[in-house]
Amino acid sequence: MVAGCKTDSQLLKIVAEIYEWLDLQTRRCSDLAGKCDACGRCCDFAHFDHCLFVTTPELMYLAANLGAEKVQPMVTSRCPYNNGGKCTIYEYRFASCRIFCCKGGSDFQSKLSETAIKKFKSICRDFQVPYRYSDLATALNTFVRG
Repeated sequence: MVAGCKTDSQLLKIVAEIYEWLDLQTRRCSDLAGKCDACGRCCDFAHFDHCLFVTTPELMYLAANLGAEKVQPMVTSRCPYNNGGKCTIYEYRFASCRIFCCKGGSDFQSKLSETAIKKFKSICRDFQVPYRYSDLATALNTFVRG
């Protein structure tokens, strides 16, 4: 989220539509998407050897839905929204969380990711929001610091 920038409700609606589209794609192509066991192992990025990236519109969406004051910094390699192996922001989770499954096909995931990134870039262009694509720790910690 851009400091001092009011989040446009239309922007939030478009992010929600992208998330709905991603969820639909993973349901339709469940053989390629893989079945998530909801174990939470992939949420510990250093131990899983996995990196999660987020965009500016996604952070804006999370902050608008949680409340900016509830956005948490990432102080370990584990996502701060994973408690006891469960996602506490599942409804608002990022595109990468919706796409990645350790049992899924990497080509399928890459294609979905590329399409989603194009859509988030388009939002930034259309709403004149600076586009950033940052690893989760950098994005959350920068947001929390203001």
